[in-house]
Amino acid sequence: MKKVSPVKNTRVIGAALTAAAMLLPSARPAMADAAPEKSIIAFKYLNYKDWQPDGDRMNIKATSMRVMTPIAGKWALDFTGTIDSVGGASPHCYTVSAASVNHDVRKAGDLSVTRYLSSGTLTAGTSWSVENDYSSKSVSLQGGLSTPSKNTTVTLGGSYTSDNINPTNHSYGFYTEHKKTYAMIVGLTQIMSKNDIVQFNLGRSVGVGYFSDPYKINDKRPRHRNYTTIMGRWNHYFEPTEGVLKLSYRYYTDTYGIKSHTLGSEYMQPLPNGFSVTPSVRYYSQSTANFYIPTDSPDSITPDVVYTTFSEDQRLSAFGAVTLGLKVSKHISDGWLVDARYDRYMQRGDWGINGKGDPGLDKFDASFVQLGIAKEF
Repeated sequence: MKKVSPVKNTRVIGAALTAAAMLLPSARPAMADAAPEKSIIAFKYLNYKDWQPDGDRMNIKATSMRVMTPIAGKWALDFTGTIDSVGGASPHCYTVSAASVNHDVRKAGDLSVTRYLSSGTLTAGTSWSVENDYSSKSVSLQGGLSTPSKNTTVTLGGSYTSDNINPTNHSYGFYTEHKKTYAMIVGLTQIMSKNDIVQFNLGRSVGVGYFSDPYKINDKRPRHRNYTTIMGRWNHYFEPTEGVLKLSYRYYTDTYGIKSHTLGSEYMQPLPNGFSVTPSVRYYSQSTANFYIPTDSPDSITPDVVYTTFSEDQRLSAFGAVTLGLKVSKHISDGWLVDARYDRYMQRGDWGINGKGDPGLDKFDASFVQLGIAKEF
């Protein structure tokens, strides 16, 4: 196996993990046609580590703060700020630029304002993310319309994101690049009974610009990437135990040729003295991108071979992954809530249902530890 030097990977892993860290308690009901009555301030800390047979690879530490407050009984203002630091090496076995950076700090923010109407909601938002070689800004608008009975809600939303890429490695004549993404979502939420809620979402995204990894030598991806997602959720409340079962399925397909399936399940069980426990399991499987080149392939990149698009990034290979998680929460008097969560991620090339993975890639494992505290007032 080829070894790699440390590689900057903040956007790929850091952004996704910070999104998980920002899943802080919300005061909004499932069918949010009424403004929240109380404010929330919450903090979340996340520590992520991954490893392969030769040792530890990436390490990410993220801290998030959320503040949500109702305004005049018909509005709600919601802000989340995040700072994370990323360091380490990329999953092997492919070559990366010798000038790659092995540490970075990212600062991100998300601000939204919601207007609560008699038959729905309207939310406008903006978000931003800045690090030493990458910046991103986005705006979004989403509305929900409910029937008079409040049993059915239709959601329609859209967003625009603009990214600037300016890697610290200029040895290959690479300087500034750009990327733009337009996305929309259509959703339907239906109360089936006093114990059951189902939801269906259809998402579409169109992206134009630079999608390659500037820190990998052999990486030239198409300058557009469109994708479609279909998601279904079902929540069931068990009256005898007062527990809630949440099931979900997501299908994804894009112009890279990748198709993926995600199955998720979690069960939240209240316990005496304000405790609750939530075990979860998630399965993910994806197919290979059309232009992915496997390890030790006869098609490996050589100076005398010309490819329109190509990539040796293992994240574009076929694989399957399982995530097992456990969350414990404790409600304390005066509106306090503390929680702790642990997730273990395991990725293997032969665990997928979308095709056989690259046999030259090592197995990949990761762990997530999240700690949170929130106050409602």
